[in-house]
Amino acid sequence: MPRTLAVGLDGSPESLAAADWAAREALLRRLPLRLVSASEWQAPVHAPLGGLDVPPLPSDLPQAAARRLLDAARAHLADRHPGLRVEAEDLPGPPVPALLKAAEDSELLVLGSRGLGKVVGYLLGSVSLAVLAASERPVVLVRSAAAGGRDRPADHPADARPDATGAHDVVLGLDLDRPDDAVIGFAFDAASRRAAGLRVVHGRALPPYYYGGELMPGLDDELAGQARRDLREVLRPWQERFPAVEVSTQITIGSAGSPLIHASHDAALVVVGRRIRRAAVGAHIGPVTQALLHHAAAPVAVVPHD
Repeated sequence: MPRTLAVGLDGSPESLAAADWAAREALLRRLPLRLVSASEWQAPVHAPLGGLDVPPLPSDLPQAAARRLLDAARAHLADRHPGLRVEAEDLPGPPVPALLKAAEDSELLVLGSRGLGKVVGYLLGSVSLAVLAASERPVVLVRSAAAGGRDRPADHPADARPDATGAHDVVLGLDLDRPDDAVIGFAFDAASRRAAGLRVVHGRALPPYYYGGELMPGLDDELAGQARRDLREVLRPWQERFPAVEVSTQITIGSAGSPLIHASHDAALVVVGRRIRRAAVGAHIGPVTQALLHHAAAPVAVVPHD
């Protein structure tokens, strides 16, 4: 199968925002875009929807609903991006295994995410969460503007500069205890394609004997200094490989969750890793990534690694 970039559509504003983002990413990567929808995922759709002119559909024909949604999205993206090759496919079966199969056949899978926004509750979405937790390919979660995301991040070659929101850099959340080349390489490649800088955020865990700065006033400086040295060592080969990417680093003592969420507000993309755990049941997404997926303003790329 030819290399593609896939995006899952269910008719929600978030999935349509994901399709727009995926179209620009496909252009950056010079890949065809594959629109996929699972009929069992597709609820009846009525026009207008998220700016797309989708005709009224018979409520008892989920396959027709999925087909018409895909056709409308394909026409919308072809009109906005004339040079983009767009394919569309209605996938058989339940949405989670269907999307996981689509991810296996693609360089990248893009999904919509409601995030947390102003509503108290767990709103990532059961399908997106299940796919993200099980996929062994990178997955990007994109929020619509209505859900707290941005309409147009600076992720197109013509946008390789701060836009009206100030979005420009790619942000990498890096775990120095288990740095992985797949995660680091994804972030450097994303920054290089955008002609953007790369901000690396690392949270240095507190040692178990730490009781606060008043009792151990020099420990924060010691931990931060060691983290900076470790970062230089880990990043050096990647900076040599991508010399045009300007790299800045941010060290925080404690969790990197809040700094990453804050950095997302003026970022084009936030990249984090997820360890692959092949357990029979349960989602395996770390607490930092969980918090980021709920609260980030920018698209979030989750890169699985062993």
